[in-house]
Amino acid sequence: MKKTILIVSLVLMLFPTHSLLAQKANWVFGGRFGLSIVSATGGSSTGLQIGPMAEVKFNRNMAVGTEFNINTQGGTSIEWADYFKYYFDVQGSKIKPYINGGFSLWFYTGGPYFGLRFGGGANFPIAPKLYIPADLQLGPVFASGTSVFYFAITTGIRYEL
Repeated sequence: MKKTILIVSLVLMLFPTHSLLAQKANWVFGGRFGLSIVSATGGSSTGLQIGPMAEVKFNRNMAVGTEFNINTQGGTSIEWADYFKYYFDVQGSKIKPYINGGFSLWFYTGGPYFGLRFGGGANFPIAPKLYIPADLQLGPVFASGTSVFYFAITTGIRYEL
């Protein structure tokens, strides 16, 4: 019985990936670096943010992605974020503006916390399939007994396969 449940679970987890690959999805890999600000009732702190990212463009204008960010604020908080991204078409321009939103898990003193994440930015081409993003992310993180507000201004590098 346990083997059957495990096999069914694996098939269901792989089905969305298979359907994305069947549509000739484009993969985007890269990293981010920038400034992050965390504000809570007791004050705020500023730090650097750095981390890898991966994204699957399953349509010309839509993608899903994930990031794993390390922040240098007190306690060295770590964020794992998943998001949906929509790219806008700009006629006559190679710049790709976007908006995104999703969920995040924060790991720092006191346990993992749930967060909401919204933002946007633009990818600026520097070579074929190579981009430098200008990105803004913000949203609440629901910590024990208080809510924390997260804000980040970052850049980085993106390569589209």
